[in-house]
Amino acid sequence: MTTHDTRPGSTGGADTPGPLHGGPDDDYTPEQLAALPREELDRLGARYDGVEILHVEPGPEPGSPLEKRAVRQVGLYFGLAGLSAFAFVVVYAGAGWFLPDWQWELGSSSFSVLYTPLLGLLMGLAFTFFGVGLVLYTKKLLPHETAAQDKHDGSHFDRVTTGATLVGGLHNSGLKRRKLITGSLAFMGGGLGLMLLAPLGGLIKDPNEGDPLGTTEWAEGVRLVRDDGTPIRPGDQEPGSLETVFPAVPEGNRLSDAATMLIRLRPAQLEQAVPRSGQEGFGYGDYVAYSKICTHAGCPVSLYEQETSRILCPCHQSQFDVTQGAKPVFGPATRSLPQLPITVDDEGFFVARSDYIEAVGPTYWNRERI
Repeated sequence: MTTHDTRPGSTGGADTPGPLHGGPDDDYTPEQLAALPREELDRLGARYDGVEILHVEPGPEPGSPLEKRAVRQVGLYFGLAGLSAFAFVVVYAGAGWFLPDWQWELGSSSFSVLYTPLLGLLMGLAFTFFGVGLVLYTKKLLPHETAAQDKHDGSHFDRVTTGATLVGGLHNSGLKRRKLITGSLAFMGGGLGLMLLAPLGGLIKDPNEGDPLGTTEWAEGVRLVRDDGTPIRPGDQEPGSLETVFPAVPEGNRLSDAATMLIRLRPAQLEQAVPRSGQEGFGYGDYVAYSKICTHAGCPVSLYEQETSRILCPCHQSQFDVTQGAKPVFGPATRSLPQLPITVDDEGFFVARSDYIEAVGPTYWNRERI
């Protein structure tokens, strides 16, 4: 049994199949297609595509109260989406500029606590309002039709009629005459675009600006204080003891890179001490101060064995000799612990003479360049 497709032009107008991608192109010349109005091209393309329209529900009558009400609703939600997106940009870009600076702090009750939730809320509202506006626009302003379509290979005819269908869709959307929606769409698009692009600023910003990895809060004249904020004088510690100290700055005991070990050497250790080259005067009397941050993986170096003069990192068992400038003598660490230059102020309390002269903590790829 032989069957033939009876759709118009599917076989070039004959009962036998024509060449591949022939069909409608053989029935209509480019000049004929160019002369047909868009509406006719739309219907013709549907017929040749094997589309059967089962039901059509037109949109609201142009200029009717129903359409005007729907336009206002859609424009409102698109406008709210744009406002939320621009508010996101204001919060994101304004922190540290015309808004309070953002700095995460444990237990803080300042603007920092609201910064990230505000960004999430505003972005969520922007996309929510956009979605609601899009749903309302589709349901209330666009014509609805139910159709069934068969698939077949494309051709020049298909491209022309498909273009007409797309243009028809734009015409049916009513965007050209619904200026409120067009304006709110442009406003929303600008806001959403800025909102999505704004976080990229963090990717192109120079992360080494201000040398954040190479500096700490230690500086000339900054006192060495205990966790409770009390300053320290020479003689407060027993020989051979270690005490963790912090810079006397706001929240200094919470700074992850500023924790320092103040060690009072025993007389025998002092005799054996060999400071690193260029750091001969960094100690004060029998006191030396080294960073508490391990140079291997950043763990807190906190175990001190005065009999062997070694400081032990509990994470990966790196050991540092305090009589050899805190040089690593065992374990995976390859760099000495940075030494903080110290002295005493006019009141007899320990102070730093400067910041660490090298970056504290683990090695990073451009450490030697900043």
